[in-house]
Amino acid sequence: MPTCRRNACPRAVGTRAHVPSERVPTWVRNTQSFQEVARRGSITAAARSLGVSQPSLTLAMQRLERELGTTLLHRGRSGVALTETGLALARDVDDILAMVARTEQRIRGLEEEETGRFVVGCHESLGAYFLPAFMQSFLVEAPGIELTLWNGSSAGVRDAVVAREVHFGVVVNPSPHPDLVLVRMFEDAVDFFTAESPARTLSAAYDRIRRGPLVHAKRVTESQALIIQLEGEGVVAERELSCGDFELVKTLVLEGIGIGILPRRVAAYGAGEGLVRLHPDLPHFDDAIHLVYRGDLHKTRGAMRLKDALVAHGKALRSAPRPSTGRKPGPVSSR
Repeated sequence: MPTCRRNACPRAVGTRAHVPSERVPTWVRNTQSFQEVARRGSITAAARSLGVSQPSLTLAMQRLERELGTTLLHRGRSGVALTETGLALARDVDDILAMVARTEQRIRGLEEEETGRFVVGCHESLGAYFLPAFMQSFLVEAPGIELTLWNGSSAGVRDAVVAREVHFGVVVNPSPHPDLVLVRMFEDAVDFFTAESPARTLSAAYDRIRRGPLVHAKRVTESQALIIQLEGEGVVAERELSCGDFELVKTLVLEGIGIGILPRRVAAYGAGEGLVRLHPDLPHFDDAIHLVYRGDLHKTRGAMRLKDALVAHGKALRSAPRPSTGRKPGPVSSR
């Protein structure tokens, strides 16, 4: 099951025992050899079983003893016997090697199989229409991949990808960054919407915007750009109602409260014919939706499976039905 979090996601870190990295390969290799010596009771017999020379195995056991700072073997003419610390190591060696095997298998699985844990970031309103259909199919088609969903503004998602807090971000109009790959998926536009019939003329549309209230998301730069453009043409709303996000703008306008500034796809999803563009000749702000990820992303099979699925789903939206640009059935307002 995917988990959803707002402005938070787990980093791929955890606690681990402090083992100097330069010791790990020798430790593992010599532990495997020690296991065979303990089983055979003889370095000569163990060397024969492992397919190595007796002198090289003797040196390996001496190296292991130096690394651990103890004597593991009593050497005698009839073979070797385990010391107290040798017995302790022998009791744990199966667990040590099993853990190594499990780790190796898990790493190989991440590289070669469709597995892994990934964080997908998305703007709230964008995710509301982009993610449901994607998740419905991807969770069935890739059951070995676990997803966490991270939501915030497009700028916040982009920054989280740069900071390695999010693996893949679905964002609107991302600014370039030297560490990021940007894949353009589909387009949208921020426009003026009403729950009533569209205006017959551009002049009538201007009049309705002037009367207001003009409902918009104040923190969205595209909305503010459209308001400034209208003001430059002498169209200033007598009343404005600023909100925190597009979802609230949409809800208010659906209830017949004023004219709303919304992305066309946000206005369309789940609303049926509830919202229509106020007038096709009003200014609008073109948006491009991208998938963003770091260029140095570890390209495991699971990561590439998720990336390809996100891009394919996004590009499929290019041909998806667009919000209505025509008139709703019934009389047309002349306001």
